[in-house]
Amino acid sequence: MEWYARRRFGDLPAEAAARFASAEGLVFGAARYSFREIAARTDEAARRLMAAGVGHGDHVALWLNNCDEWIFIAFGALKIGAVLVPVNTRFRARDLAYVVKQSDSAVLVTHDRSGPIDYLAMVREAIALTASGETVKDANFPRLRRVIVLGERLHAGTTDWAALADAATAIADSALAARTQAVDPDAPCFILYTSGTTGFPKGVVHTHRIIRNVEERAFRMGITRNDVILNYLPLFHVFGLSEGTFVSLLTGARQIVTRTFDAEESLNLIERERVSIVHGFEAHMKGLTDAQEARPRNISSLRTGIFAAGTLAATPIARRGAKVLAPLRNLSAYGMTECWAGAALCALDDDEMHRCESSGYPCLGYELRIVDGMTGEAQPPGVPGELQVRGYSVMREYYRKPAETAAAFTADGWLRTGDTALWLEDGYIRFLGRYKDMLKVGGENVDPMETEGLLLEHPAIRQAAIVGLPDRRLSEVPVAYVEPVPGATLDAEAVIAWCRGKVASFKVPHHVIFLDAFPMTESGKIRKTELREDARRRLAHKEDAS
Repeated sequence: MEWYARRRFGDLPAEAAARFASAEGLVFGAARYSFREIAARTDEAARRLMAAGVGHGDHVALWLNNCDEWIFIAFGALKIGAVLVPVNTRFRARDLAYVVKQSDSAVLVTHDRSGPIDYLAMVREAIALTASGETVKDANFPRLRRVIVLGERLHAGTTDWAALADAATAIADSALAARTQAVDPDAPCFILYTSGTTGFPKGVVHTHRIIRNVEERAFRMGITRNDVILNYLPLFHVFGLSEGTFVSLLTGARQIVTRTFDAEESLNLIERERVSIVHGFEAHMKGLTDAQEARPRNISSLRTGIFAAGTLAATPIARRGAKVLAPLRNLSAYGMTECWAGAALCALDDDEMHRCESSGYPCLGYELRIVDGMTGEAQPPGVPGELQVRGYSVMREYYRKPAETAAAFTADGWLRTGDTALWLEDGYIRFLGRYKDMLKVGGENVDPMETEGLLLEHPAIRQAAIVGLPDRRLSEVPVAYVEPVPGATLDAEAVIAWCRGKVASFKVPHHVIFLDAFPMTESGKIRKTELREDARRRLAHKEDAS
């Protein structure tokens, strides 16, 4: 990092304003902002937070759905040296209480309501707010001082975001500048919580150093002020925050933010706004592909985007998307919260095989290795093992979890990702899945994604996932969860018959469960933990079946 400028996230809006000025930088619904206006709104948010008593180093939990204010408040907090704690909008009272307390947040910023969801009611369920005044005095949250609410009216025990505008006028330019200059580029600036699909989530601590990772990846993808990024990914998630908002401010690309992902809305925006960059997971790729096939739109402006496609289940979706969404050149990649979004990435001129079957080539500043999970020995090309990562963008720690932090690293400083991958002969990697998702069927290791990929080739299957059901004789047996194509007729025997003869017998599902929709994370991943629990409940009486 010695050669790279020591930069800070809070400076990015002002830097973008200086470089791109009146060019349009952000669109949310009917609201449109130039880069100069983004910087001005960021400064206004910073002043409001200072007026609310946010100090240097305070942790600010941001529990908002995608919106323009999310971006202004986030960068306002970073500008004055606060540590940003984005909170998953699918969390409910119990999860919120855990994150706010575990992160030592001094301030929580949230909606009163957003659509049908009463966020303030969940705050009150988790935190004891006073009947009057604005200071939080809940002994269960000793660090929490204030709950700031975005809404249309005042609420007892909280601070109204709009009302802070008057107090913000008392914050002098010199005071704001002093707070900005006091920010250390090497200090923590984010605590990002993992998805929490296996127990309570862990807070991943990152510093401003990850700016380099984002900028280098944007350059590798050729993203410039001439691009338009459609961002339907959640801003609290690394993927959406990094590849949408950060890339926009670093390159001058216009960012269009939507509240959630809707394939029809997305395609309409691509056509109307001449979008050139879209990112996502296989659920987004499949949704866009299905919608475009059903009602084609002019998507000739599409250029590229990151869609992780290394797994056996994702490959057929990526291949189909590459054809239907052309001229989009979908790039596969590997990343995770602990090592940021881009530890490996494909190139724009890679062939379809690499873009749809690999997970990219190691990025600058990263070292990757694949080792035997038992012996730690390096694996040769073609042999699966645990993927481990080392580099400047790897997390500093799990916040206030020293034992988990120590367990996450090897003795020589490599991050244990917990992911299974293999090397291709040319130095690309292929992500195969999570170790915890692997099945052990009668002594055989089973990668569920192989059978998932096969099921997705069935014309009547829209989505599929395989999980393990405990079995006393075989240790585990595969259970297939299937979402049929609307209007399709499908039964369990047809699903099982589709697999017989195409994969080894121990990989064929023993049971099939049909769903109208899968439980998903905000980032578009299937919650297999919930499926495993559901299988145990439904099939407990069959755990001894062979």
